[in-house]
Amino acid sequence: MRNPITKISQSDLADPTAKRTYNQQLFQEVAPQYTRITRYMSFGRDQSWKKKLVNILPKLSAPACLDLASGTGDLVLVLYKRFPAASITAVDLSEHMLAICQNRCEHLPNLEIREADMNALQMPEASFDLITGGYALRNSPDLPLTLREIKRMLKPGGTAAFLDFSRSNNRILQYLQFGLLSFWGKLWGLLLHRNPNVYGYIAESLKSYPTRSERQTLFQQVGLVIRQQKLLFFGFLEIIVLEKE
Repeated sequence: MRNPITKISQSDLADPTAKRTYNQQLFQEVAPQYTRITRYMSFGRDQSWKKKLVNILPKLSAPACLDLASGTGDLVLVLYKRFPAASITAVDLSEHMLAICQNRCEHLPNLEIREADMNALQMPEASFDLITGGYALRNSPDLPLTLREIKRMLKPGGTAAFLDFSRSNNRILQYLQFGLLSFWGKLWGLLLHRNPNVYGYIAESLKSYPTRSERQTLFQQVGLVIRQQKLLFFGFLEIIVLEKE
């Protein structure tokens, strides 16, 4: 069905089931355009940010990696370039996104692509040296549960690193972020999908996402230690590196 995406409210995004269902609908709609739109909306910077994230990771010879919300496979490709002997599991909620990931990454060895909710992966404890995600945490239907799963699946001393939008602690800056992201997202939604709600979701989801200080508290509560934080693009985005205690 063309343009099934409707506007979602902050209260809807606070409900894990509603957010999970909305994400499935949203990424079904945007999957064919997703690789392009991340370039356009980031002024061409998205790929360099993902490379920066992977380059921050510790030097390992053949790590077991889990990429959450893999989408069309951008981080999978960068991970293999940095770690040619890695084994990688790519997980996403959308079969449409994973079909594109499969096509882009079919030449890569030791890759498992799995359609699953990041909060219900049913993978063994302490399975991975590295866990990554591009825009994964903000899209989680239940962030505290996602963080507990990340800690559970990391090996002792393992590293998790994420690229995502970053919500300022300052209320004035928050309003500025929401306003600019809302305008930019709706503009591209109209241009590519004739529907402003498609990428208007980014700003709305940021309203429901913890601030930097609130998120740090969540990390501490589950036993993940912040090792590095790097703000990007005037503080609109952030790379954050965590370690399992």
